[in-house]
This record gives sequence, structure tokens and C-alpha cells, in this order.
Amino acid sequence: MRASRENAGEREDASSPGSVRPGNWVTTIGVSVLVSVAAVMFGEHSFRVGPAAIVLFPVVWVVLMGAAVGLQRWAPLRGSTRAAGEALIPVGMVIFLALLGTGIGPSIAMIEDVGPALLMQEVGQLLGTIILALPIAVLLGMGRSAIGATWAIDRESYLAYAIDRFGTSSPEYRGVFGVWIIGSMFGAVFMSLITSVLGGTGLYNPLSLALALGVGSTSMMLGGVGALVIMHPEMAAEITALAALSNLVTNIVGFYSGVFIGLPIARRLYAFWCRVFRRPAAEIEEAGLVARGQVPEGDASVRTGGAGSDTANATVEAEREQDPPTPRGWGPAAAAYAFAGTTGLLLNWLGTGSIHLRDVGGMAVLLAMTGLAILLAAKVRAVPATVWVLTIATLLTTPVSPVAGMIAHLVQDLEVLLVGLPALALVGMNMGRDRKAFAQLSWKIVVAAVLTFTTTIVAAATLAELFIHL
Repeated sequence: MRASRENAGEREDASSPGSVRPGNWVTTIGVSVLVSVAAVMFGEHSFRVGPAAIVLFPVVWVVLMGAAVGLQRWAPLRGSTRAAGEALIPVGMVIFLALLGTGIGPSIAMIEDVGPALLMQEVGQLLGTIILALPIAVLLGMGRSAIGATWAIDRESYLAYAIDRFGTSSPEYRGVFGVWIIGSMFGAVFMSLITSVLGGTGLYNPLSLALALGVGSTSMMLGGVGALVIMHPEMAAEITALAALSNLVTNIVGFYSGVFIGLPIARRLYAFWCRVFRRPAAEIEEAGLVARGQVPEGDASVRTGGAGSDTANATVEAEREQDPPTPRGWGPAAAAYAFAGTTGLLLNWLGTGSIHLRDVGGMAVLLAMTGLAILLAAKVRAVPATVWVLTIATLLTTPVSPVAGMIAHLVQDLEVLLVGLPALALVGMNMGRDRKAFAQLSWKIVVAAVLTFTTTIVAAATLAELFIHL
């Protein structure tokens, strides 16, 4: 009897959702490195479509190939393998921004020159989707989900807010979730393509497009930055610095302007467009209630009292295939830092063809910034690690910083578009978890997402272009 209970306990442990074994770590690290190496080997390719240029480069390849691995069914990745990868992603993404931030400090004086353009691109991001995408979404008959899909570009902070404000049974939340998941899966690729197209027309200053890339998503921003840098290599430092600065501003103030300005405007314009397009009477009546703030706002029973990322993650997990919990503790944390540092140096060596002792020192500095940012984010939960690391890296590399020269010397040969490739590969590989949720989206939400992304960058870039020379 005792042996039977022990055997049952072993079977239960083996199938436990909390078991992530050494083999899972080996698989997720090995596959991500292979995908990243293949992306670097594919290199850069561009072709023209009319006046525009389409640029494909390692950041795009790594997301596409990672997604192919994650979504294929011949040898699907186990949930425990994805969970191991989930533990590695945050450090890899934050180190991206640490390296980007080291380019902001030396270029801080540029803010004086592009200040009005930076402000106006934020206005463009706020109103572009509402003015241009919302009416089309209403015309398609999306109902109230049109509000959620088009009131902002719908990154993680907006998803958390939608859950707390509207509940997961509401149309508004479904609109937010649809755009969020499409952006998570294909946002980097789409941004690289639309940036290439706009940059190839010759209508926009590259710096205007760089400012427009600060959409609050690191991977989407990097997709656009990579395309611009390839098209304008002589302006690489300015492009990366302005894009990172714009992303920082969006993370700090963009969410609040979206919540307190963008959403109320979207609700009122939704009612207006329902009347213009002569939607069914019941829909017009509901639109009027929405505009006056009198419509029921979904099932609030899912709320746990927290309006942050924990609530968002709990709800998103319900839409995903169930994976084991992400490993926590000193062991997984040490693995994440070792993975980010080692693979970053490896891919940088492979992509640039050279490696120096100072590169190791530069990576150590970036990892230290990353660790400090993650620690501060754990202490001050209202400020994410991405904001902390950009702030730290910027302050340490401004001309007045006593260590600015040393840091600049150490990181001068590290390429941001190479260092973070393994983390982006893991993002693509983990898309298999969202397969079911993505399959449930209708074609209308795909159209709404494309409109939202396009109108955001076009409106932001246009307003930035108008003011960049002031």
C-alpha cells in the first residue's frame, strides 16, 4: 500500500505543472541560440516595392523563426520548456534597453532640438488611432470592442487597465486583448515593415520616424529601429537614442494620457460614429450609454483587487494553454543573467566578426544596470524595470557623469540589435502558448490591429515631422 502511494506520488510529481527539469532549460536555451545564429546568418536583405523599401534583418528573422518553432505541431515545445524560457526573457529584454540607454545620455542635448517633435509624436500616438482607426472599426460592425481595439496601441499596461476597468467579459476588453496578442506575436515584424515603407518614400526625416517608434513596446520599437538603422547607418546613434527616449516618455506619460484623455474621447466618438454609420437602433442606444458612462462595464468578478500586471497575467493565462508556473528563485535568476550575458556576447561576436576584452566589461556593466533596475522595480512596483534601466543608463552616460567615458568605451562595440536576439527568439518560441487565443480572434480584430499600428506610427511620424525643425 505504501509503495502504491509512493508510486502515485511520483506520477503526480512528474505531471505536476510546477516541474521544470534540467532538460527543459537545455532545450529552450539550445533552440533559442540556434534560432538566433540562423537569424544572424540570414543577414540583411532589402527589396523595393514602388518608392518604398522593405528591409528584412536579424530581428525580423529571429521573431519569425522563433514563432515557426513555437507554433509548429510536428515536435511541439512542452509547456515546461516554455516556462523555462519565460524565466529567461525579462533579463534579456531589459538588457536591450540598458544598451539603448547608453546611447541616450551622450545624445541628451538632442532633446532641446527635437523637444516639440517629441511632444507632438506623443499627441499623434494618442489621437491617431482614435481619429483614423476607430471609425473604420465601427463601420466593420465590431461594436464596443472597437473602443478597446483603437483607443491606444494596447500594450501590457493597457491590458491590465482594461481588465480592472471593464472586466474580462466586456467587449472593450476583447478588443484590447485582440490587439495586444497580435502585437505580441507580429508587432516587431509589422513595425519593421511599415517603418521601411515610410522611410523609403522620402517624405519623413529618419529622426521623425525614430520618434514615432516609441510605442511602449521594446520589441516593436526595436523592429522599427533595425529597419531605420539599415537604411541610414550614418545616423544609427541618433536613431536608437531618440527611439529609446521616445519609448521612455511613452512608458511614463503615454499610459496616463491614454487612460484620462484617449479613452474618454474614444467612448464619445464611438457613439458619434454609430450614429453616422446608422448602426442598428439597439447599438446606437448602447453607444449613447457608453458616451455618458452609463453602460455596464463587464464582469468585475475577475478582479482581485490589484490593477497591475498580476491581474493582467492571471486573465491572459486563462486564454492560453496552461504552462507550469515560471521558475523563480536564485537559480533561475542566475541562469537568466548568465544566458543574457553569454549569448549576447556570442551573437555580437558572430554578427560583428570581432570580440574584445572590453566587450566582456561592457556586458558586465549592462548586467549590473539590469540587476539594479529589476531590484528597484521589485521595491517600487509602480515603476517597471524598463523605465528604471533607461533612466539609470541615461544618467550614467550623460556628459556630466564621471563614468560616462568609461561606459562609452566598454560598450562601443556592442550592437543592440545583436545582443538581444536570443530573448526575442524566446518570445517567438513561446507564442505556441497563445495559439488557442489567437485562433479565436475574428478577421475584424486583425484588421483593427493593423489599422491601430499603422495609424499610430503614421500620425506620430507626421506630427513629429511638422515640428522637428522648430
